[in-house]
Amino acid sequence: MISIIVTSAFQEHHTIEKTITSIISQKTTQQFELIVVTPDQKTIDVVEEFRKKYPRISIIRDPFLGKAVALNMAFKESRGEILILTDGDVYLGDGSINALIEPFKNEKVGVVSGRPVSLNSRSNKWGYFSHLLTDVGAHQTRIRRRKKNKMIVCSGYLYSFRKKLISHIPESALSEDAIISHVIFEMGYITVYAPKAIVYVKYPTNLIDWIKQKKRSAGGYVQLNYLVKNKERMRSFSKEISGIFRIFNYPRTVREFIWTVELPFYRLHLWYLIFVDITIKKKKFGEIWVKVESTK
Repeated sequence: MISIIVTSAFQEHHTIEKTITSIISQKTTQQFELIVVTPDQKTIDVVEEFRKKYPRISIIRDPFLGKAVALNMAFKESRGEILILTDGDVYLGDGSINALIEPFKNEKVGVVSGRPVSLNSRSNKWGYFSHLLTDVGAHQTRIRRRKKNKMIVCSGYLYSFRKKLISHIPESALSEDAIISHVIFEMGYITVYAPKAIVYVKYPTNLIDWIKQKKRSAGGYVQLNYLVKNKERMRSFSKEISGIFRIFNYPRTVREFIWTVELPFYRLHLWYLIFVDITIKKKKFGEIWVKVESTK
């Protein structure tokens, strides 16, 4: 049996229906339960409507203390040997569950990452950035590292792991996906990338939200220095600098090339903000993890 855990942020009643539909419509021979963790009544009401038809769906009210707290609650309630984690504002592609489960036939596999695909248009700068960073920064990097048998960090939008390996994650974690990936790797298990396990994601559409989202995701990698022993990293400021020339193979037009030139400066500013917040100001979880409106 597998447990699919959906963590929903505050008032995602507009998106959670599509998330759940994309899960329960999957063609799979795997028996699964679906656990939705959400903090607000509007979203709970939507999930309750699904429960009338699908009793295998359960609801946990999130105390709104952060994603890590919500996940720890779901871990305790889950009954599956394999856990699949995703969010309440994304939806799965056909066959994604099967693609996430298949690698576990190998007993050495501990965690499997899905592939985020951007729903944004490439016709504007922020949409273009989302495609470039998911296709080059994430997809191609994971493929390249798996070919070299190196550790990969799973995407928090969709990934799976053996429940027996993780029962609790630090409540201060900014990127629980990075923590779980590193801890399981440290145990001696293989981290796998399943590019056919597609999850569709809407990314930020303005600078303010882009900074908010990237600060908490990239900041989570900086936080790893304090939370895990292993020093192997898939992402870091130095790795971005060393791989910067790969992004210039991506643009199709002159406008996209100009945006590509701009991206490293945005990323440099981002890493500076992360360094100041975490290393200098030592900000706490709640000060960095803020809601991003334009991704809903």
